[in-house]
Amino acid sequence: MIEHFFYCPYCSEEISMLLDPSIVRQQYIEDCEVCCNPIELRFEVEESGLIYFEADSIEQ
Repeated sequence: MIEHFFYCPYCSEEISMLLDPSIVRQQYIEDCEVCCNPIELRFEVEESGLIYFEADSIEQ
């Protein structure tokens, strides 16, 4: 697992998340642990580690 820190696009709180490197490209929605708003997460990993990460708000 890879620990990655980022800021919530809604409340700007720093969030720590464990990313599973066994799947090269991932995209899913997870709620912020602070404000509970849904965040769309997209990331890619290689053998060297995390190469791309994006966390966006979901317009409702």
